[in-house]
Amino acid sequence: MALAKYRLGDLIQLCDDRNYDGEYSLEDLKGISIQKRFMETKANMEDVSLSPYILVEPDSFAYVTVTSRNGEKITIAHNTSAQTYIVSSSYVVFKVKRKSLLSSDYLFMYFNRPEFDRYARFHSWGSARETFDWDAMCDIEIELPDMDVQQKYVEIYRSMVANQQSYERGLEELKQTLDILIDEIKHSVERKTVAELLTEVDDRNDSGEITSVQGINITKQFMPSVADTNGVNLKRYKLVRKGQFAYSGMQTGRDECIRIALHQGEDPIIISPAYTVLQVKDPAVLSEYVMIWFSRGESDRHGWFMSDASIRSNLDLDRFYETELPVPEMSIQRAIVEIYNAYMMRRNISERLRSQIKEICPILIRGSLENGGSTQWQD
Repeated sequence: MALAKYRLGDLIQLCDDRNYDGEYSLEDLKGISIQKRFMETKANMEDVSLSPYILVEPDSFAYVTVTSRNGEKITIAHNTSAQTYIVSSSYVVFKVKRKSLLSSDYLFMYFNRPEFDRYARFHSWGSARETFDWDAMCDIEIELPDMDVQQKYVEIYRSMVANQQSYERGLEELKQTLDILIDEIKHSVERKTVAELLTEVDDRNDSGEITSVQGINITKQFMPSVADTNGVNLKRYKLVRKGQFAYSGMQTGRDECIRIALHQGEDPIIISPAYTVLQVKDPAVLSEYVMIWFSRGESDRHGWFMSDASIRSNLDLDRFYETELPVPEMSIQRAIVEIYNAYMMRRNISERLRSQIKEICPILIRGSLENGGSTQWQD
């Protein structure tokens, strides 16, 4: 056995079939994430014609040529489904044409490596926007083992993907169960305002012992603050203890997100005095249930609607206190919290598995090349 070196352009071909007959709709429209996966598009498609959009048939690839301001990654994905997608005409779509020499899955493993991200960035050109165009893609010199070796390593990759996808399917089932349960209580149980459920707490870091300042991101998680605290008196900062919330009404309208987070760690943390610390005062409600309610997109949209008309579109505390949420009996709250926790646990496992898949791609490619023997150039 020997490795063969090819110019990638001799193994792949450009695809430019368009949606001119209108067969495909918004349901088939996809974007691509920097995690190299097809996803629902975030673009505003109002009054946009889908006619010039490019078809991505099963086993085809699509990528975005622009690599600048993209987290040092190239945005590329492989359509492993049985469904044809459509993508923006600014994307490049291609497929493997010499399948006796190159497996599509093996090629995606090759793309799904940090080494390829670095290669694409280094070979991107442009002034305002740097791009890795079709010619640059075709000029890649790729070493390939024979198909038996490729298939051996592809099977390892596929088994890991299948395991991760089984977790994703379980996620969807849990999410549907949770959504159904919340929809049932939304219109059938008593609603209470935030003012009836939560009360403000104002404990300070008087000892100055805690020095790690936290903020809240748009995913409603605590994170290390990016603010410069050099020379700042951290004794003025507020304590957040286990089971307490931190709330910020700033930029709610701009970000379409209510910035609230529940601290579940054992040790207290500190946050800026500009934040509000809240805790449950009604014994008939669980803090975890309240956090689940404010983690929903519906709550963020309501917060956006309630925010003021200033440049920052703040949701002031008084307006936030007016927000209502349904409060079912304690047994239902506990059920919702248990389902949500199971969902989050499975999601974390799924994300770890996805990360492991990306981490193993370079190892699989390297192993296949070591198993393939010496290299010979092929036309």
